[in-house]
Order: sequence, then structure tokens, then C-alpha cells
Amino acid sequence: MTEDIQLISLLLTPLVGMLLLALAGRWPNVREAITLITAVVLFSESIQLAVDVLGGARPGLTLIEMLPGLTLRLAVEPLGAVFSVISSGLWIISTLYSIGYMRGNKEKKQTRFFVCFAGAIFAAQGIALAGNMLTLFMFYEAMTLITYPLVTHHGTDHARNSARTYLGVLLGTSIAFLLSGLLATWVIAGTLDFRQGGILAGHLGATGTALLLVLYMFGIGKAALMPFHRWLPAAMVAPTPVSALLHAVAVVKAGVFTIVKVIVYIFGTDNLMSLGSADWVPVIAGFSILSASIVALRADNLKRRLAYSTVSQLSYVTLAATLLAPISIVGAVLHIAAHALGKITLFFAAGSIYTAAHKTEVSQLDGIGRRMPWTMVAFSIGALSMIGLPPAAGFVSKWYILSAAISLEHWLAVGVLALSTLLNAGYFLPIVWRAFFREPPSDDDDHHDEHHAAHGEAPLLMVFAQTATASMTIGLFFYHEPVLRLARAVAGAF
Repeated sequence: MTEDIQLISLLLTPLVGMLLLALAGRWPNVREAITLITAVVLFSESIQLAVDVLGGARPGLTLIEMLPGLTLRLAVEPLGAVFSVISSGLWIISTLYSIGYMRGNKEKKQTRFFVCFAGAIFAAQGIALAGNMLTLFMFYEAMTLITYPLVTHHGTDHARNSARTYLGVLLGTSIAFLLSGLLATWVIAGTLDFRQGGILAGHLGATGTALLLVLYMFGIGKAALMPFHRWLPAAMVAPTPVSALLHAVAVVKAGVFTIVKVIVYIFGTDNLMSLGSADWVPVIAGFSILSASIVALRADNLKRRLAYSTVSQLSYVTLAATLLAPISIVGAVLHIAAHALGKITLFFAAGSIYTAAHKTEVSQLDGIGRRMPWTMVAFSIGALSMIGLPPAAGFVSKWYILSAAISLEHWLAVGVLALSTLLNAGYFLPIVWRAFFREPPSDDDDHHDEHHAAHGEAPLLMVFAQTATASMTIGLFFYHEPVLRLARAVAGAF
């Protein structure tokens, strides 16, 4: 397969899947088979792309030249290869989980759900393959629009209001700030192409660079940097597979992916380091990490706790990227992968608890590990990764970030990492304790409450999906060399 065909195929595969899914809506088994086959094909294409990139290939293709030097262009580098593999690989597992969830909860509008899910993966691939900021911006906006029907899936007033918050914050930040940043970059640098070392060095002083960085950091709303984070907890009104998509597979990963891409390929880490223009970002990121962790600590609703945990964990990537050292860039890329696996496991477990036991609050989970051991073991592994404890992948990424902070003597970052680790433990470990070491409430043993007395694990596909992602979370701890090599290439470390 030539490089041009390879890039086009990565975009066409989910698009063709969307069309076939829409046509197969009357036949659920056929529809779900199409989703799985499309996801497997896309994942195999992404793996081949990542292998080629590891071998030194940097395929590129210009789609349209809008103005001289201003194009819609596809071009793959190591960071894009990481995001492509993550989004396509987790699509397979999310599909298996979604089939069990949608059927187990007798959800309506299942065809629309699977079509929009495929559309979100299409947008994610476009973001991963974008060769310049204009192309990335267009796919970034497409992802916002295609996921809106997923957030408003239930059709209630609450769902519609939450979806408006989702759409308003994401479109508002991207149009008001990110688009302004793009236009300013085009005027200043004369190009929007991604280049190793950045494109702004020598074009802008310290103050101008800092102001432009403000537009990008707050314009990339999907990274949920405070105060533009409200869309993320608002979106928790959606079905749990959508929450998994938003928090692990595509949407938030598009945000932090773009943060790292902009820092490395638009501003340039050496340029930012020499000017000192990014010194303010770790402060904002640190505030987001700690504030969101405190909200999570106080939240009784399980999905709300996980949502604010995501706000916190995303800012680890922003913090790492703006420490500007090669080792911190490596940590940022590794944390994108580690967070994807750990957080999707946690949301899968939350959805399983809701499906099997119809429980949504942390205070309701006493003894649930005895009835749902597979689910709660998977949850515990995801929690270990978010805290940053071995043998889970989150330990590896946080180790690199902490090492960077110590080597740079950035004591604010060190303090944030230490305190947030304690906070993470404070809001995750009590859930595990409740599940395994507390007696279930008396109504669970009361046979007049037939549903609670009888419930066990969620449907098999859901259990399989969360077990798979929990296993991958541990697997990435022991075998992360391919991701590490790609991360080092992003950082220019080899």
C-alpha cells in the first residue's frame, strides 16, 4: 500500500463504516457486526502506520490548496501515530462494551449511537493525521458536532441542557480563542504547518508569544483546562459508553493531543524555554489538577467523581508538556496512552454497576465487589493507574513527569504531583474499600428487594471489555517500549 492510499484509507474506513451502519439500522446483528469489522480494519491500518513511523517513515499528502501555502494536508509523525492507534484500538473494545450496554439497558436510537460513534472516530483519525493546524482545526470542530447527538442521546430536558453546555463551551472556546490563534499564527509565521522545533521562533517576542499561547491553551477546550471545563461534567448525562468515548477514546484525547502538538510543533519547546513565555501554564494546570481533585473527593455520584478525575488527569498532560523538557514531553505522551486505558476501564466499570445493580452513587457500593468481583477488580486496576501506583501504566507516565519536574527543580510541579497523588488515592481507594471490605446493605440481602438480591455481573460483553482494558493497563506497565520510542521521537530525544 502506497503512503497516499494508506492515509486516505485511514479516513475512509470509518466514513464507509458510518454509511453502512446507517443502511443496516433495521438489522441490529448486522449493524453491530459492521461496527466491529470496521473497527478491526481501522486498527490494523493504524498499527501498520505506527510500525512505518517507528521505522522512520513520515507520510504526507496535500488534499486541497486553499491559498498559496495554506492547505488541507495530512502528514503523520510519532504523536499522531500514537493517537491513531489509541482511538482505533479502543473503538474495538468500546464497541463490544456498547453492544452489551445498549442491549442490556434497552436503549433507544441505537443506530444513531453507532453511526455517531463511528463519526467521532473518523474525526479522531483526521486530528491524528493532520499535517497543519488548519486541517486539525476542521477535524477538531467536526468531532464537537458529531458527538453532540451522543451527549443528548436520552432526549430529556436535562440531556438537552447539558448538551447545550457541551456545545457552547467547546465551540465558544475554539471560535473565540483557537481560531484567533490560528489566524495570528498564519499572519506572523506565514504557515500553519507542523514542524519539528516549531514555526514561531524568531517571529515573536516573549510577550507576544505568551499572549498567543493564551489563545491556544484556552482555545483547546477539549483539554478541559479550568475555567473552561464545565462541558465535561455536563456531558455525564450521556450513556456510559459515550462517557467512555468522551473521556478516554476520542474527545479529551483530541484536546491533550492538540496541546502537545501545538507546544512541540507550533511554538517549539526550545523557543518557549528561551523566552519564558510558558511559565504561567504549569500554574494554571496545577490549579486545575488540585481543584478538580478536591471536587472529585467530595462527589458522591460515581460518574461525576470520574468526570472531575478526568479534568485533573488531563492537566497532567498540559503540565508535562509545558515543563518543556524532553523527558516531560515523553511523560505527556505516555500519560495520554495510560490515561486512555485506565479511565476507559473506570467508566466501563461504572456502566456495568449501573446496568447490573442500577447504582450510581459511591455511597451505594458497600459490598458490591462480592456480587461483581470482575467489575470491581477492573475498577481497582484503573484506580491504581490514575493514582500512579504499580503495576499500572499510570505509574510509568507519572514517573517521567515527576522526574522532569525534579530535574528542572520545578518545585511547584513536584508539589502538585505529590499532593494530587494523595487526593487521587483519597477519592479512589475508599470506593475499593467499600466494594470489598464493607458488608452489603441489609436491603441487598432482603428477598423482598428482588432486583438487588439477584444481581450479579453485567452482560458478558461488558465484563469482557472492562477486563480487556484493565489487562492492557497492566500490560502497558510491563511493555511500553513501542509507545516510549514514539514518545521519545516526539520529544526529539533520538
